[in-house]
Amino acid sequence: MQRYDVVVLGGGHNALTAAAYLARAGRRVLLLERADHLGGAAVSERPFDGVDAHLSRYSYLVSLLPRAIARDLDLDLDLTLVRRRFSSYTPDPHDPARGLLVDSAADAVAHRAAFARVGAEHDAEPWSRWYAGTAALARALAPTLIQPLPTRTEVRERFLAEAGALARTEADAEPGADAGAEALWRDLVERPLGEALDRRFASDLVRGVVATDALIGTFADLHERSLAQNRCYLYHVIGGGTGDWDVPVGGMGTVSGALARAASSAGAELLTGAEVVAVSPAGEVRFTRAGRTHEVSGAVVLAGLAPAVLDRLLAEDAGTDPAPATAPEGAQVKVNLVLDQLPRLRDTSVDPAAAFAGTFHVHELASELTAAFARAAGGAVPDPLPCEIYCHTLSDRSILGPELAASGAQTLTVFGLHTPHRLVAAHGNDALREALRDAVLRALDSVLAEPVLDVVAHDAHGNPCVEVRTTLDVERSVGMPGGHIFHGPLAWPWREDAAPDGELSPAQRWGVATAHDRILLCGSGAVRGGAVSGLGGHNAAQAVLEQA
Repeated sequence: MQRYDVVVLGGGHNALTAAAYLARAGRRVLLLERADHLGGAAVSERPFDGVDAHLSRYSYLVSLLPRAIARDLDLDLDLTLVRRRFSSYTPDPHDPARGLLVDSAADAVAHRAAFARVGAEHDAEPWSRWYAGTAALARALAPTLIQPLPTRTEVRERFLAEAGALARTEADAEPGADAGAEALWRDLVERPLGEALDRRFASDLVRGVVATDALIGTFADLHERSLAQNRCYLYHVIGGGTGDWDVPVGGMGTVSGALARAASSAGAELLTGAEVVAVSPAGEVRFTRAGRTHEVSGAVVLAGLAPAVLDRLLAEDAGTDPAPATAPEGAQVKVNLVLDQLPRLRDTSVDPAAAFAGTFHVHELASELTAAFARAAGGAVPDPLPCEIYCHTLSDRSILGPELAASGAQTLTVFGLHTPHRLVAAHGNDALREALRDAVLRALDSVLAEPVLDVVAHDAHGNPCVEVRTTLDVERSVGMPGGHIFHGPLAWPWREDAAPDGELSPAQRWGVATAHDRILLCGSGAVRGGAVSGLGGHNAAQAVLEQA
């Protein structure tokens, strides 16, 4: 049996990050990936025959990847991220001839005018205050993401110091409550997010634009007491200390490609086509490759897999059934399209190139999000389906071949919300895929001046370039149980105050511990996991180095 210092399970971007750090530190590292390629969900592919478009297949933007990781692993040599000028465009579903365009370059007058166009002028200033507060939280939290877990109290104190200048206003708090930063902390961390949005913003449309960041890949109502929506929101507004979401030049595959080169050049052994079938608490790993079974052992095993998958592999080794647990449930549909050109908008005052340059929201009024959640919870496909759309090619033409790039061709990524994994059982995957395709097209058509299929490109067989990936498709392709893009419910990015540092193991201090000392999490299932960030991999590597 071959022995390694570290065996890494899975070849997603987090696993590659861990492998790169540990190999650079002189550890003997073996990484095992089931697929015939590395990258997990951060990959680029050409899904349409005869169409030279290299699309980000699953994940599509980068927010939480710290600059420190990029510097440590020399990713800047291979990776360029582009900042988008326009934050979002949201047509009014009741009157699609008008919409809210949020321009990060707009001055105060233009900002108020944009809100006034949708009858929400009085929400312009509360919007600015709200995002000034979340920016303060991002500045407070971002540096801690690559440090041992801070306590809740430490994070709160850092935030209050950053946000000390927030003004006390009636919009910030309920009567009799403290205002400013204290109120925002309660709204984001202690009370359902929907309550804050109801109180702070008068416009259903504005509330919805803010709320969508709380529901990406998370099946929750805005007023849910579990605060799952609050945790999701937090991760979406703290990235890079700004909350900005960037476009990777060349597609998401360039991110995982750069990480793979960093790991390989440092000496890590990266095996593809290697399916792990069992793991023991002692660090022994059994896998199959090319029809043969192999066994290796690691002083430490890092799991870039979902915790539910790791539990199954541990049970296989023990010859038992996995302990019963709540199965992860993803809640999104991913649709990729290639267009001959951008469609015209019903809102003729906005250039489609501006509207699609940021996040294009469709049927995401707060009331529509609530109705969609209720419908999906009852087993039905939401209608209308809340969607958000991203156009990679308005920021980066390099993902298109020369002929396509010289034309007016564009790519669209559509991310549909509130489509939980339970709908697969209710409808069947093929029927669900078709129903979701139709729902996405209907949603788009409702705010466009022409049917989107009129501008969709066709592949070499004459088929429209529309690819739909359900939660089951995600589960089958990249091994995420229930299609859950975060490997399970997100955790607060801190620890509670009870346990002093001296009583914690390195794995616990870094938020990567499992029930077994020699097995650590290094993927999205770790505390501070989720999104394309490298955080799980970085933090697992630091825990290994600290406990050595």
